[in-house]
Amino acid sequence: MRTIQEVTERIVSQTPFWVEAMDEKLLNLSSLARKIQPEVEQQLSKKVNTGAIIIALNRMPVGASIKIKRGIQKFIKQLGDLTVKSDICDFTFVHSPTLSEKIAQVIFDASKQGGFFTISDGITEVTIVASRSLKELIMNGMQDEKLVNEQDHLASITVRLPKKNSEQSGIYYYILRQFAWANINIVEVISTTNEITLVVSRDDVNAAFTKLMELKEV
Repeated sequence: MRTIQEVTERIVSQTPFWVEAMDEKLLNLSSLARKIQPEVEQQLSKKVNTGAIIIALNRMPVGASIKIKRGIQKFIKQLGDLTVKSDICDFTFVHSPTLSEKIAQVIFDASKQGGFFTISDGITEVTIVASRSLKELIMNGMQDEKLVNEQDHLASITVRLPKKNSEQSGIYYYILRQFAWANINIVEVISTTNEITLVVSRDDVNAAFTKLMELKEV
């Protein structure tokens, strides 16, 4: 049978912002307890006193997340150069029997023309993020394919990650959290082993670049 402590920890851990705010003593535990009380009661199928939830919150081992945060901050300082690309477009197509062959030709043609060009191949869709100079090439090459989304006036920022970045948990969360708090919408996230590319609105690129620089200086 689950306890109030177990249910409370599970609910709070699903919202990293709460955990971090608790670590830094920025969160009123009484308010948080009242907020999650209906969910605690629902999961336990019984009435629960607010005071019992406050006690459970006070007993949470949040110190572990402080150590993780410090490790992330140390790691973030080792971020490499930032590369900004402006005038970016984003296209998403539905998978089809003819899509792979057309994409292969588009990649070949784009490599000869030059410019920024990446592909994210999902289960049901494929997204192409490329320089606006390649837009006509892409649209001509993908004729008769179902286009489900197209966005212009974008920019990308590519960040070189330190080696062994996959061994440090929370890297992507720490970076994306800063963007969320700054109200910067991320259109696409593209990653390789040692790089992460964030695609944002052209209007947000300066704020996004500044935020990443601030991270490196913390």
